[in-house]
Amino acid sequence: MHMSIDTIREFCMSLPHATERVQWGGVLVFKVAGKMFCIVILEPDRDDTLMSFKATEEEFVELQEIEGIIPAPYMARAKWLALERWDALPMPELKRLLRKSYELVFAKLPKKEREKLERLREGRGPSTRRARGAPRSG
Repeated sequence: MHMSIDTIREFCMSLPHATERVQWGGVLVFKVAGKMFCIVILEPDRDDTLMSFKATEEEFVELQEIEGIIPAPYMARAKWLALERWDALPMPELKRLLRKSYELVFAKLPKKEREKLERLREGRGPSTRRARGAPRSG
C-alpha cells in the first residue's frame, strides 16, 4: 500500500476518540484526550522529518538502526521517533507503530479520563454523572 498523508490520516482518525488539528503553521497533529500521539509535517522542507510518533523504550532504540528513522527533534527525550523518508517502514509496520503510539499515550492519561473514554467507546456514555439540570442528591 502506498504511503501518503491521506493514508496516515485515515488510519489515525480510525482510532477511538482521535482528533486532528493543524498547528504550528502546517503540522497535522493527531491527539487523544488532548495528548499528541502522531505528528505529520504537511509541507516538509528538505531538512524536515516527515512524521513523528511515540515508541516503546525498546523500539525507540531498535528502530533507529533503520535508515531513515531518527530520534524526533525536540521529542526524543519522551521516546518519540521521526521518519525522514516515507519508505523507511512498510505500511503495515507503520500502522502497528502508530497504534502502539496511541496506546502508550492513552495509557498515560489520568485514570478518570481513560475510564470516561472507555465508557464512551463501549457506548455506555457517562453513567455516573447526573443529567444536566437534575437535582443533586443528598
